[in-house]
Amino acid sequence: MADTVARLALASTRIKMLCAVGLGVLSGLGQAPWGLWWLTLAALAVLAILFDTSRDWRQGAWIGWAAGVGYFGLVLSWIVEPFLVDVARHGWMAPFALIGIAGGMALFWALGFGLAPALGGARHAPLMLIATLTAAELLRSYLLTGFPWGMLAYIWAGLPPMQLAAWVGPHGLTLLTLLLTFGTYAVTTLPRAKAVLTGGLIWAGIVGASIFAMPPTVDTPADRPTVRLLQPNAAQQLKWREDMIPVFFQRQLDFSGFEGSPDLVVWPETSVPALLENADQTLRTISEAANGAMVAIGIQRSGAAGFYNSLAVLDDGGEASRVYDKHHLVPFGEYVPGGAVAERLGIRGFAAQSGFGYTPGPGPALLDFGGLGKALPLICYEAIFPQDVGGAPSRPDWLLQITNDAWFGTYSGPYQHLAQARFRAVEQGLPLLRAANTGITAVVDPYGRVLDHIPLGEAGYLDAKLPLAATPTLYSRTGDVALFTFLALALCGAMVAARRNSN
Repeated sequence: MADTVARLALASTRIKMLCAVGLGVLSGLGQAPWGLWWLTLAALAVLAILFDTSRDWRQGAWIGWAAGVGYFGLVLSWIVEPFLVDVARHGWMAPFALIGIAGGMALFWALGFGLAPALGGARHAPLMLIATLTAAELLRSYLLTGFPWGMLAYIWAGLPPMQLAAWVGPHGLTLLTLLLTFGTYAVTTLPRAKAVLTGGLIWAGIVGASIFAMPPTVDTPADRPTVRLLQPNAAQQLKWREDMIPVFFQRQLDFSGFEGSPDLVVWPETSVPALLENADQTLRTISEAANGAMVAIGIQRSGAAGFYNSLAVLDDGGEASRVYDKHHLVPFGEYVPGGAVAERLGIRGFAAQSGFGYTPGPGPALLDFGGLGKALPLICYEAIFPQDVGGAPSRPDWLLQITNDAWFGTYSGPYQHLAQARFRAVEQGLPLLRAANTGITAVVDPYGRVLDHIPLGEAGYLDAKLPLAATPTLYSRTGDVALFTFLALALCGAMVAARRNSN
């Protein structure tokens, strides 16, 4: 191992960066839809070796940035899809969007990789990288409204380690993933016997905890309320075309009224082709089609402050008795930063149908669904933020996500979005019901298991019993406070140790 590191140390920064890009791409293959988690672990371990050859913090930062470019370039490749909905107008922007977001997200990795040798010194840099990269990923989740898509923890979606998110959250699971890779490499500097023992304890501890956290087999009682989830399969380029609007609307009316007696019918995000304040007859038609069941609809509305992306609950008379406005909006998709200047330039958000973007709602809120209990509504993008789900005013009985994943294309984006939603269920110990325009519509139990679903790109509806919630999880009580505290102590301790060593 020492000989390999010594030879790599002689390579130029450009060669190391090229290798790092490739290792970043391989690391990304652990995410959905590929699911090659073992390849992520192997690639990260090799990346630790490459990083250990860096001559100083500057070269370490360049290696981290290059690895991030490869990782995010693959994982966020779906970002080009919105620009391809109207290729003639926006297609030319697609490569710039991908390059921009991959390069921008990679700056967080550059920060983590650059801080590690600065704080831990050359000897302890690979071990310090576990803390600094985890801290950088935390920063990515919060800074400038945050964008925590594609966290390393998500390679465990559907696998036993995913259950550890109920204890330590997704960022804690990211730290454990880095401990398995960077930590295992770091201990190779110890004498062989100690290295084998320490590395074995790391793996045995995490594997053992994952097995211990395995969820029980739980059957949903037959007397639980029934929820019907609709998936009209309206491709984004067709959704607002005048000749197709009535087709998709009628399809959802038909699904709402098919045989069965659901207690609640759920339409996806922005699935009603009218503004809420102008939709009295439309809402009555929807309610009548549902045969008296409650209906939750995705709809746009206007107010004094602007336009909103909303979820409305209709009673049996078609009245919108409860309304939730999406509060965590997509930058450049649903609003444009610097809106006043952007408006004068004619720049508008992709997803908004009226005006130059949406107005954010006041924040997380619970909706009372009567006999179904209280649900925390999540509109599309909001489901990727663990801190927002944990920020509900009180503990809900279940989570309800409506989304229009047609914006994300048909390859990686919708699968990654579902994987992240599954983590929200595990973190909170709550079932999650998800109605998606083009897919993937799903019923998820409080342990992140998909009980039933409608595949991507299919039209249909799904009737499911509402699963019972599990007991509140440790993470649902503490959030990221414990990890913030641990990382702060670790980084402060490293700075103190570095100062002592320099004296």
